[in-house]
Amino acid sequence: MQITISREQFLKPLMQVSGAIERKHTLPILSNVLVEVKNGVLSMTGTDLEIELVANVTLEEQVADASITLPAKKLLDICKSLPDGSLLQLSSQEHQLLLTSGQSRFSLTTLAAEDFPNLEQWDGEVEFQITRLELRQLLEATHFSMANQDVRYYLNGMSLEVDNSEIKTVATDGHRLAIAQHQLAASLNTQRQLIIPRKGVQEIMRLLPADDEPLTIQFGSNHIRILDPEFTLTSKLVDGRFPDYRRVLPRGGDKLVNANREWLRSAFQRVSILSNEKFRGVRLNLSNGMLKISANNPEQEQAEETVEVEYQGDDLEIGFNVSYLLDVLNTLKTEDVQFTLADTNSSALIEGASDDSAMYVVMPMRL
Repeated sequence: MQITISREQFLKPLMQVSGAIERKHTLPILSNVLVEVKNGVLSMTGTDLEIELVANVTLEEQVADASITLPAKKLLDICKSLPDGSLLQLSSQEHQLLLTSGQSRFSLTTLAAEDFPNLEQWDGEVEFQITRLELRQLLEATHFSMANQDVRYYLNGMSLEVDNSEIKTVATDGHRLAIAQHQLAASLNTQRQLIIPRKGVQEIMRLLPADDEPLTIQFGSNHIRILDPEFTLTSKLVDGRFPDYRRVLPRGGDKLVNANREWLRSAFQRVSILSNEKFRGVRLNLSNGMLKISANNPEQEQAEETVEVEYQGDDLEIGFNVSYLLDVLNTLKTEDVQFTLADTNSSALIEGASDDSAMYVVMPMRL
């Protein structure tokens, strides 16, 4: 392998695929990145056997086809440390790659490319297009509600649901639920639900710019693939059954509260400073036109805020985890928000006042 390439051209795909590479792995080759040259295109692949990331760059000069694997973290650190505008020269000899740039010279140990694992080949059973921005918005609206290292492994991911012309993302950790939906341009004439693992969701969000460039999503029986103009991400799916979230959507809530989102967010943020660091509980006292938010902690410190809201009805006292409420208020982008409440022991339904593309359910706390 003999390549001359600019630092920037080489660094961008390397950074894109590095998120899938595990630094500490029982298989040494999984700490490496696969670098291939084929038909004038340099491609890099990183995988942890659950997620595979591939990024390409077109070479300006003709180079003979070749493939090699290199230690990913060392290669990334070297490229980052070189000055902007540097020219990299890569040449491989037996079990070694020599990387030179100006007065810098590095010799890296390689492993055989044929030993590099790839996720098995599969054909997409469902395929559709969506813009980067639309997919990013669906993930951003729900990702914070995913569980983290829950024994119910199917909660440690996000449900992606296609119902003809509607696509939904759903995430829950058992205490809260987030749902976002988007209408597709054309009906897919199919219904599918699958669970993307937490790391897959995080990698898609890391890589996706917020622009209107279209990308393609493919489903297989055990995989999902994102075909973006700049990268290809393939992820295994979580093998499990996602809970029927429709059963936990609150029904019969007769207490509607409308408030300015930013006022409410700021008030919750200030009160949370003196909430119990472990339980994060805040008390909401609702009366005509007023919402009083209060919290205390084991040091006998107290915080209290009063916010004007649109509400006419019976007085209500209810407790919530303030972190869950702040996650929702930070995610919503509307000027006003609407809370739908029933009683002290029932979950709250939270939505943007003028936007039905996302809804959130938060369970109450006993205080």
